[in-house]
Amino acid sequence: MNIQIYALKKNFDTQKAERFFKERRINYQLLDLKKHKLGQRELALFARRLGALNLVDRQNPKALSHPVAHNDDEKYVLECLAEHPEFLRTPIVRNGEQVTLGADEDTWNAWVQKG
Repeated sequence: MNIQIYALKKNFDTQKAERFFKERRINYQLLDLKKHKLGQRELALFARRLGALNLVDRQNPKALSHPVAHNDDEKYVLECLAEHPEFLRTPIVRNGEQVTLGADEDTWNAWVQKG
């Protein structure tokens, strides 16, 4: 299992994800989106699995003040998210080609059981 946790800050859901994998002694890599720039292929994978419009953090006042939060054009949304990763909902947890958004312990448990 190759777990990567993409996060902006240590919010409650990010801490929950870290704790989940730590308690099960599963190695994971925490990628701080302030330091780690998302590649186009990573962002495209997230959009395919989760939907580009679902990636926008509509609870973030900065994102809400930007046109990205009010746009339905997926290409535009992905371009904005590539330039402004602070508008992403986090954590995004990746296991190979599988991706979850937020604290999705049911899916993580399924990953663990598959090994």
